Amino acid sequence: MRIDGKAIAAEVVHEIKSLVHALPGRKPGLAFVLVGADPASEIYVRAKKKACTETGMHSVLVQLPSTIAESDVLAQIQKLNLDPSIDGILVQLPLPPHINPQIVTASVDPRKDVDGFHPINVGKMLLGDETAFVPCTPHGIVVLLQKSNTVVEGKHVVILGRSNIVGKPLAALLMQKKPGCNATVTVCHSKSDHLVQLTKTADVLVAAMGNPKLVKASMVKPGAVVIDVGINRVDGKVVGDVDFDEVEKVASKITPVPGGVGPMTIAMLLKNTWLSYQRKHA
Repeated sequence: MRIDGKAIAAEVVHEIKSLVHALPGRKPGLAFVLVGADPASEIYVRAKKKACTETGMHSVLVQLPSTIAESDVLAQIQKLNLDPSIDGILVQLPLPPHINPQIVTASVDPRKDVDGFHPINVGKMLLGDETAFVPCTPHGIVVLLQKSNTVVEGKHVVILGRSNIVGKPLAALLMQKKPGCNATVTVCHSKSDHLVQLTKTADVLVAAMGNPKLVKASMVKPGAVVIDVGINRVDGKVVGDVDFDEVEKVASKITPVPGGVGPMTIAMLLKNTWLSYQRKHA
C-alpha cells in the first residue's frame, strides 16, 4: 500500500485554511530569508510561499545576495524578530560558505522559529516539552505514520541518517513517552557496521541519507513500513533513497517520492506558523 502524503498533507492544510479564514483581523505571517540564488532553494521557497497563499496566510520573501556579510543577514533577521506582523521566520538552507548556519539559526527568535532548529526548541523537544516547535520533516513523518494507522508503540524503528534536520530529531520524537510514539529506535549512518542486518530488523524503516535508491528489497523485512525522505535528482528525475519498484513488493506500506514526505514538510511549516500566531493571541 502506498501512503499518500499529498492527500494527508492536504487534510492538514485544509484544517489550517479554515482556521485562518475564520480570523477577524490580522492573518498569520511567515517570512522566508533566502541568501543567494540556489535553484533548488528557490523552488522550495516558491512552493512554501504558494502554500501560504492557499491558506490565506501573509508571507514575505527577503532575498539577499550571496555576497552579503553575515552581520547583514543577522540584521535582517533581527528586523523580522521585531516585526509584529511576522509569526514565523524560515531561513532557507544551505547558506553560502562564509555564513555560519548555527549563528544564523540561533539569531531567530525561538518564538518565531517555525523550522524548529533553534537550540532552545531542540532542547525543549528532547525534554518532551509541548511548547517546542518541532522540525517540520520529522513532525510530518510522525503525523504521516499516525494518519496512515501505522502503530510505532513497542515497534522497532530504524532510521538511516543522523542529520540535525531529520534523523536526530525524528529519533527523539519517536522515543517520547506519549501516544503515537514509544518506539524502540536505532539510528544508522554511513559508518554503521552490519547495516543490512540492522535494517532487516525494522518494523518501520526510515531512509534519510541522501543516497539514491540505497535501500533495496533485500534490506527490508517483509511487511515492514518504509518511509522515504530522500530527494535526489538522477538523470533529470526525482528519486528517493529507496528503490521504490523493488521495495514496494515486500513492504506493507511505503511512501513514494515525490508525493510522500515532501508535502508533509510544508504542511507542518504552516501548522507551526499557525501555532506561533495562536500563542501570541492566547
